[in-house]
Amino acid sequence: MEVVDKIFKSEVDLMEFPQNLAVMLAQNAEKFSNLPVYQEIKKNSEYEPLTWSQFIKEVSSIQDYLVSTGFKPGDHLAILSANRQEMLEIELAVMAMGGRVVPIFSGYAAEKADTLVNFCDAEYVAVADEVQLAKISVPDKFKNIIHFEKVSRPARNLIHFEEILSSGSAHKLLGSHMDKQAVCLMMYTSGTMGKPKLVQLTHENILSQQAAMKVLWNLKSTDRFLSYLPWHHSFGGIFEKYSAICSGAVLSLENSFGKNVDQMISNWDKVKPTVFFSVPRIYQALTTLMGQNPEIENLIFHDELRFVFTAAASLPQHISDIFEKKNIPVYEGWGLTETSPCCTVTNPALPRKPGIVGKPIPGVSLKLSEEGEILIKGPNVMSGYYHNMEATETVLLKDGWFCTGDVGEINKTGLKLISRIDRIFKLTNAEKVIPTEIENILYRDCAYMSHVYVAGSGKDYPVVLVFPNKAMFKETPDPSQLMEGCKCPNNLDKYFSCFKNCLVDWNGSIDAKYSRLKKARILDYELSIENEELTPSMKLAPNVVGRVFEAEIESLYQSEDDQPKPVYIINIE
Repeated sequence: MEVVDKIFKSEVDLMEFPQNLAVMLAQNAEKFSNLPVYQEIKKNSEYEPLTWSQFIKEVSSIQDYLVSTGFKPGDHLAILSANRQEMLEIELAVMAMGGRVVPIFSGYAAEKADTLVNFCDAEYVAVADEVQLAKISVPDKFKNIIHFEKVSRPARNLIHFEEILSSGSAHKLLGSHMDKQAVCLMMYTSGTMGKPKLVQLTHENILSQQAAMKVLWNLKSTDRFLSYLPWHHSFGGIFEKYSAICSGAVLSLENSFGKNVDQMISNWDKVKPTVFFSVPRIYQALTTLMGQNPEIENLIFHDELRFVFTAAASLPQHISDIFEKKNIPVYEGWGLTETSPCCTVTNPALPRKPGIVGKPIPGVSLKLSEEGEILIKGPNVMSGYYHNMEATETVLLKDGWFCTGDVGEINKTGLKLISRIDRIFKLTNAEKVIPTEIENILYRDCAYMSHVYVAGSGKDYPVVLVFPNKAMFKETPDPSQLMEGCKCPNNLDKYFSCFKNCLVDWNGSIDAKYSRLKKARILDYELSIENEELTPSMKLAPNVVGRVFEAEIESLYQSEDDQPKPVYIINIE
């Protein structure tokens, strides 16, 4: 691969950071001893804060227990659980003593979960409950299985988390002399374009990231995070979670995990976050509620809210405008699991432009190959993929640059994302189509659209599958959130009619005529993380969607007489 020489760097230097997570925890425990580090809703539907001193005591007790079982630096512990206090404590206990944690999505089916647990060579496993325990086909092979809730299955290697806390003795945290290059966290990629890979991340990867964000955002112990993003994914499990912990801020669990907006609003009221990390879909839901109820708007925009952060997909302009009119900065960023994950962040002082994801964070360098692929170098880049040297050598060049697989452009305001390389396809006339550019045009104005997928590789023209946001059918949105002339449909039939008219206009804004859509199909179907159609950050997984809906795509290249009935197909000629 030939590489363009021009390097794009941060204008701000990276500050010094602790050698490893054990040192970071010890420093914060001394500095913030009686301040809360974490809280979740327990008794009486109220948050119960956990102080740094309590937190460190429990983390060291877990370390003491693991040492007694023969756990040693380099050992692997897999976790099958949704976000919760026990997961956080075990994760930091293992990482701070030189072990490696492998968080695995608790919503995976048994076969896949078991495959991922076995692939990572875990000697130890932690599970939330009976459901997660049942996903492990051969439990006896593990030295220990820690369970957070009571289970009925008897086994020699099972131990309840509470028993560990009561049996272990608190001591000085282990691991303070650990090398910064030691691997401490292994995360499976979301697999948007293929088979997931297991990314190996070091203490330096995680802590350099947090040092960079501390410079940019001046995070403090007085900050409060409301966290719903899944911790098995890098956005929530590294970027958000460690931004809070490393800065001494309070990490508060949103106990609906982003699935119930009303519950999220209730938790928001209790926590009053000063910082909020989310994906566009949640911001859409929140702004819709604000448009319906001024009281909710006042609740969201409380006096201490400092800024919000968005990633995973481009945030529609009308949503960021709502926050900015309230003088709440909207930061947008980009990165990958392999880069711990953040590489770039926008400057809210500059006019926001769709697709622009900002400039490199401190310590990170960026450049483009001649093909436009984005390359990254810095202390945030992974050490490699576990048990996959071939894939590692493909993306990690000998001079230290990491090939992201994303195509972009560099301008005065920052990096512009164009597409994943693997998503760009050619039509029968050899013209190249960038589906994400078309998708972004469709996403831009329609609040009723949950996800879209443009296809057409090897065909005469591109087509699109549309997955509507049916929750909007029950709402009365704020007109300011909708494009001019929107008829505010309240069912699928009306949406079909409304969307058909809008699509003609949107299609006309596509510059290249060969890239304009000729057919669209609206599907009465909700994509899900559990079915792997969406990534944990709520992005559409194109490889899965393309495979699952192959027949629906092919139907758009058939004559009208061959179409199944009834079906929501739009012809654009």
